This record gives sequence, structure tokens and C-alpha cells, in this order.
Amino acid sequence: MPITIEPIGPSISIGESPFWDEESQNLYYIGGGSKLFSYNSKTGAHHEVKVETGGEEKRVSFALKVKGEKEKFVIGLKNSFAIVTWDGESSEPLIPQHLVDVEDQEKCHLNDGKCDPSHRLWAGSMGYFPKEVTSLDEMVKEQGSLYSMSKDRTVVKHLSKVTLSNGLAWSLDKKYFYFVDSLKYKVFGYDYDDNTGTIANERVAFTFKKMDLGGPDGMTIDQEGMLWVAIFGEGKVLRINPHSGELLQAVEMPCPQVTSVAFGGPNYEDLFVTTANMAFQKEVKPDSLYPNAGCTFRITGLGFKGAPSLPVQL
Repeated sequence: MPITIEPIGPSISIGESPFWDEESQNLYYIGGGSKLFSYNSKTGAHHEVKVETGGEEKRVSFALKVKGEKEKFVIGLKNSFAIVTWDGESSEPLIPQHLVDVEDQEKCHLNDGKCDPSHRLWAGSMGYFPKEVTSLDEMVKEQGSLYSMSKDRTVVKHLSKVTLSNGLAWSLDKKYFYFVDSLKYKVFGYDYDDNTGTIANERVAFTFKKMDLGGPDGMTIDQEGMLWVAIFGEGKVLRINPHSGELLQAVEMPCPQVTSVAFGGPNYEDLFVTTANMAFQKEVKPDSLYPNAGCTFRITGLGFKGAPSLPVQL
């Protein structure tokens, strides 16, 4: 079966945080301007809604379903977690309800978020990024952290000196945790204890700069324990072996700024890929070369099954 790549959503400035909801068979993701998007895989219907964040500097950085709640999501909002309620179709703006403060550095901003096998919410932050800069490399270095929140809303800091927190993934046997710090151009691996929700024994699972592969962004894992990593600026999704450090497969995307990935579909055989269409990157070519830049795509025919998106336990 050949690999096919098709756009399923509109072009936006930046898409992130794809989440496949098994119950509804909907894909949810976030977009520029602090919007939530839904894609109904049964009907092809696409909907979006604005989140009233209270200011441009308070953007939504991720959105995850709440376990056992059809219409509730936990979102990352500047330095905190909040809850919004959305039926996946209404366009009435959403008012977030504060859940818990997370990041203690005022100029840092939460970025990617995901749940571990026990449905604890993990999210990392990124350093200060001035508006006038022209490259991600100008971000303030090692100001961010990696956090988790338990069901009782206790927040724990696991890592500090993070520059640009991105992809998170856990092995299906619950033994390993993987984490992307984009501007270190590495996937880090850790031993993971699901009972305590702790990580230990940091090591480098994969290095991108050594092979000139671009900057890693969002990430997921398949049922063979291999990682799928979005490559921002190079227009690729890479399948890598985190145990051997081997590059197994590269899927070329029809636009350069690939941001995140999530498996979905009835059997978790489809890979959904969010992308961006941001002007600040110097290497970006004219829009006419990439008419679907900023769209969300569905890839079929990969021949692998992936891990599900897990909701937050509150």
C-alpha cells in the first residue's frame, strides 16, 4: 500500500498539539491566535473556536481531552493549566477556567503537553522569545523546565535548564520516557517509573545536528517502540530507533515547517501531522511553492500502528 499524504484542515499560521479522540473519532489540535480545531473523520467536517486568553502574550500551547468528560479539555495557557469546555462544533468563544499555576519564570511560556501512561499531565516550557527576532536560535537559552501534574493537582518540576521544550513520548511497556529540547537538537531518553511518575538516568537517544537533519519538534511513538519526530524547517517526519540511535525512515512533507504528529484512525494506522506557515524563518520560500503550508495532514499507508493520545485524569 503506497504512502499517501492529504491535507485535512485549513492553512493557519501554526498548528500544534494533535490529539486523537478514540470515542468520537475526532482529531483535535490548536492553532495560531489561540484557537481550537476539530476534524470529524467520519464526515470530514472541520470546526474552529477562539479561546479568550486575556491577551496576545497568553497563547494556548496545547489542548488535551479530560478523561471521562466528552467536552472538557485541559489547555496550556502562558504559565498555567486551565480548563475549557467545547462540543467540537460551536464557534462561541471559550472562557478558560484556571486550574493550577505551573511555570515559575514569568518570561517563560508553556509549550508542548501530553499525558503519561497513568494519565498525569506533563508539559514543558520555553525561554523568552522576543517578537523582533528572525530565528528560533535567538531564544533565551536554558530558562525553561519540564513539569508534571498529578490527579490531586500537585505540580512537580522534573527538569530545568530547558530551552525549547517539545515532543514527549512514553514506551508502551512504561519503562522509558523520551523528550525533545528542540534547540539542543536532541531526543533525550530516561528510565521511567510509572508508579511514582518520575524519570532518571538521562541519556541522548538521538542527535539531529550530527546528521544535519534539522530541528526536532513534536513527537509520538509507535507500537514497536520507535519514535516519529516532526522536523521543523526541513519538511520531514522521521522514524527513529531510540535504543540504537538509528534513522529508520524519512517521510517528506509538502511544506517545510512540520510541527507535531499523532497517530489516529480506527486502528491507529494513520499519522496526523500539523504544520506551520510562519514568515519569520529566513529559509522559508515563497508561499506559492507550498500552497498547503500550515495545513494539518493525514498520512496513510505507513504500515505501522501507533500509540493512542491519552486524556488527562483530573
